[in-house]
Amino acid sequence: MTTGVHSSPVAPTGRPDGSSEQTVQAIRRRAQELYERRGRVPGHEVEDWLQAEAEIKGETALSSDRKTAQVVVKVNGVCYTGEYDPDHCQGYRPGELVAGAPLRVRFQGDKMYIQRPNGTELETRIVRR
Repeated sequence: MTTGVHSSPVAPTGRPDGSSEQTVQAIRRRAQELYERRGRVPGHEVEDWLQAEAEIKGETALSSDRKTAQVVVKVNGVCYTGEYDPDHCQGYRPGELVAGAPLRVRFQGDKMYIQRPNGTELETRIVRR
């Protein structure tokens, strides 16, 4: 089992996936809205960016054809993005993992298992390293 730290890396800069500057600006605005809605609590920049990017690009986690969400953790200096099904995650909610707090992470094939504060594991599929 590998132990890592959930960090708070900054939102990506530049143009994701060759997006236009207008799209990048829309994503930034939406990520800022999500941050403000969360009560301006730091440490969720990447989650906010990924959610905003998905919404702006029409890939919302709640769409009928693709119902997934993402969590980002940093393990031994490497950021991993794990995708999970919000309907089958034993009640996990974004923001449950505290930025900078140590947590236990284990990998098995293309899966990443993150130990939650309540002792259960959030099972994710690694979609980005």
